[in-house]
Amino acid sequence: MANGQLNVVLCWHMHQPWYRNGLDGEYRLPWVYLHGIKDYSDMAAHLEKQNRMRCVVNFAPVLLEQIDDYAQQLSSFLHNGKPMQDKLLNLLAGVAPVPLDKVARAELIAECQRCHAPTMIHPHPTFQRLFKMIGATDETGVGSKRFRCSLAHLSDQYFLDLLTWYHLAWLGQSLQELPIVQRLLQQGSEFSLTDRRDLLSVICDCLSGLIPRYRKLAESGRVELSMTPYMHPIVPLLNNFQNLRCSLPDAPVPQTTVYPDGEARSRWHLQKGIDVFQHYFGIKPQGVWLSEGGISEDAVQLLDELGIRWTASGEGVWRNSCRLSGYDGEDEHSKRSLFMPYQQPDSNVRLFFRDDGLSDLIGFKYSDWHARDAVADFVQHLENIAVFLNHNAPNQVVPIILDGENAWEYYPKNGAYFLDALYAALSHSDQIKMVTFAQASNLPTRTLPAICAGSWVYGSFSTWIGCTDKNRGWDYLAAAKVTFDDVMAAGTLDTQQQELVSRQLGICEGSDWFWWFGDYNPADSVRDFEHLFRQQLRKLYEMLGVIAPTYLDKPMSQGGASAENAGTMRRNT
Repeated sequence: MANGQLNVVLCWHMHQPWYRNGLDGEYRLPWVYLHGIKDYSDMAAHLEKQNRMRCVVNFAPVLLEQIDDYAQQLSSFLHNGKPMQDKLLNLLAGVAPVPLDKVARAELIAECQRCHAPTMIHPHPTFQRLFKMIGATDETGVGSKRFRCSLAHLSDQYFLDLLTWYHLAWLGQSLQELPIVQRLLQQGSEFSLTDRRDLLSVICDCLSGLIPRYRKLAESGRVELSMTPYMHPIVPLLNNFQNLRCSLPDAPVPQTTVYPDGEARSRWHLQKGIDVFQHYFGIKPQGVWLSEGGISEDAVQLLDELGIRWTASGEGVWRNSCRLSGYDGEDEHSKRSLFMPYQQPDSNVRLFFRDDGLSDLIGFKYSDWHARDAVADFVQHLENIAVFLNHNAPNQVVPIILDGENAWEYYPKNGAYFLDALYAALSHSDQIKMVTFAQASNLPTRTLPAICAGSWVYGSFSTWIGCTDKNRGWDYLAAAKVTFDDVMAAGTLDTQQQELVSRQLGICEGSDWFWWFGDYNPADSVRDFEHLFRQQLRKLYEMLGVIAPTYLDKPMSQGGASAENAGTMRRNT
């Protein structure tokens, strides 16, 4: 038994990049609203049920803006019949006709397979049958284009039923319990326009209520809300490409030696993010999870300037920074000193570092376990740490930080069994005290003389820079930034145009494009993201009144590997 309760922070990071073509064009990928009706909705429901639970939920402002926009577009359609700017939703609503072209029909079938089949297709026999009848899946639910019949012979109703089932499968467990949804699940087929409109109403109500629900949880003191810089850029790399050198001293670099005036852009993303966060939640965030936990000394200085109280990163950054700071004793080798806040000299920002092992257990391992066994194992790990720390446990903290949206697709019932049991166990444990990072910032800190810049992934920035495709992306972005600077200096744009073009540049500076460049990622995802990145850059040049370079017409990365969890998450252990 530990001598006092061990502080534990559980932080869920919610993020999707900007999926629209430009600032106000069509959504090219549906992941904002699909994760909204599944993961963001279910997470709020679990937290609402467990009134003793405390945790941190981190939102990227770019996600908040898109959730709000989807809610407004759905409401406008339901009340005024105005078409939405999302292809799948317009098809579901009957605004857009089912395509007649065989290629377009095959693409629609493939889009309706974009989920983890064992947990989202196979549990619904009628949904699975729609694929089996045309030979679109094998026994494991893996997509195939060897169709048993001509797609031209399929009725419109087939595709409308497929679209309806796809959206029903993406509904989280809390929404699937609604009477309207239960009726549709039991009906199973021949979904009418009225049926599909009922489903759209459920989606609209869910998305409209998400931000207010999290705001209410925060106002009640049950959740701390934090944020990421506005469009989710890697701040240390915007500041200085040399920030990659501490952890990757020999990595190839982009041809351009620096991202022009990058620190000003980092400051813009941080301040814009704070403004958006305050707009939706009514408060300034105390903490900032810098995109991908990417920290550096210059990034922490920016947080100090803005009065931010805490930030966090990964265990790899902690290990590298300890070595750089001259810490290499038993407390580091045993990880005892991992479990405490750190502070740079002359800085007020508290630094926390995630326990990679515990975080990866939730992200990658427990999805295959029975929920009761998984929770027992997880709590036992924490209680073992409490015993290990003994009388120091009340003065130390274990940070567990991970993706709050992509893991649950691999859990039965979208993680409902696991999360309910986990929250109950953590909030009722005699040896564990669930706290937020703001609360843990009051604990005794340890000085960290030097930060070895890196991210939560491998302790480096290798996921975003340092290989041919990623470096090419930075060169394209830096060239666009030079053009942006020239046009802004020329004074040809009015104030409103300057703000809009600055936002478009912000989209291009997001981290997700670089995450997906590289041969180790799935080809379909790489194709989606590299194409959208080039579109965003072309849109930027258009807004600047400059002809886009011809190299933006050619694909810049191919992909081809089969990454774990479809490449949406990275394992550190």
